[in-house]
Amino acid sequence: MADSTHIPLYRTIWRWHFYAGLFVIPFILILSLTGAAYLFKPEIDRWEERAWRGLPAAGAVDADAHVAAALADFPGASFHYYRIPEASGDAAVVHLGLTNGTMRDVAVSPQGRVIGSADPEERISAWLARIHGSLLIDRAGGLIVELAASWAIVLVLTGLYLWWPRGRGAAGVVWPRLSLGGRAALRDLHAVTGFWVSGLALVLLLTALPWTDVWASGFRAIRAEMGWVSGVQDWKGGGVDHHAAHDHKSMAAGDHGLHALAAAAVPLAVIVAKGEAENMPAPAIVQPPGAPNLFGPPNTDAWTLTTQTQNRPLVRKVSYDPATGAEVERSGFADKHAIDRAVGYGIAWHEGQLFGLANQLIGVATALALSRSRSRAS
Repeated sequence: MADSTHIPLYRTIWRWHFYAGLFVIPFILILSLTGAAYLFKPEIDRWEERAWRGLPAAGAVDADAHVAAALADFPGASFHYYRIPEASGDAAVVHLGLTNGTMRDVAVSPQGRVIGSADPEERISAWLARIHGSLLIDRAGGLIVELAASWAIVLVLTGLYLWWPRGRGAAGVVWPRLSLGGRAALRDLHAVTGFWVSGLALVLLLTALPWTDVWASGFRAIRAEMGWVSGVQDWKGGGVDHHAAHDHKSMAAGDHGLHALAAAAVPLAVIVAKGEAENMPAPAIVQPPGAPNLFGPPNTDAWTLTTQTQNRPLVRKVSYDPATGAEVERSGFADKHAIDRAVGYGIAWHEGQLFGLANQLIGVATALALSRSRSRAS
């Protein structure tokens, strides 16, 4: 390795590594810390809603009464969806679009009394997501984050090239040679840890790309050109904004409030009962006919049961006829194109929800190791 610094390729890669590090270090620190915190979004959300859980269940009323109570507290609001309580003593959450263009999560006790409300855009997890995704400066921030993530990939790959020991096999790189004992074994442990952290960091960075702007737009165009599309894209990126149903006054208020409930011959309570029998992973929601949809066109002609779980492979959707309550359509993760399924697994991994606590802890360790290695490099 002593003479390798005189090799033009080595010097060129070293310069790329150096300049990538100069640009990316401050952003990696921000993204690592906010990303590590966001891995625990379900726990953070539950903590914020702690006063809405474990309530007395006696005298409970049905879902239609819950929605009516929420709409009565916010005159003129529109009903977007009903979140099914996880347990019998938990409040139902009615998601409303207000006349001023904002959203409101309204907590209604089992007995049909409004006990609180929250702006979903002001939740801790929403703030973390905005910092992590756009540095709180909208599209310009998103482009900066995308650029930083791209350069971080360059940083990791060039770092691996510069560090990679020449002239020996995988021993001491992929696994430690503990039989050597002493300082040699400790050196191997350090090198092997660096190798695996770099690999996990690359996975973390690559699984973030579908959420971006420029990269994801190109990826979306390729998918369309190659015919790799089956159904509506259900992740933000490439011009698809998963907040689209939450950002426009024209969609925030409308006729899908009490009018939508009255127009449906089958009451919400019947659909909620069907939803409980489906055992959808929490948070399970029911959207009324005509309500703004999170992705794609509005739900114009059916009750729609789905889940907002971040574990994408568990997401499925069931639609019911509002006149009869009969199931009219069912779709799930297995129905998606293989490319979309791969992206779904990657996003679930990135958000720490693919296989529970272990996934979260691996994500935290990867994020912290990445931030520490970059801060030492500075």
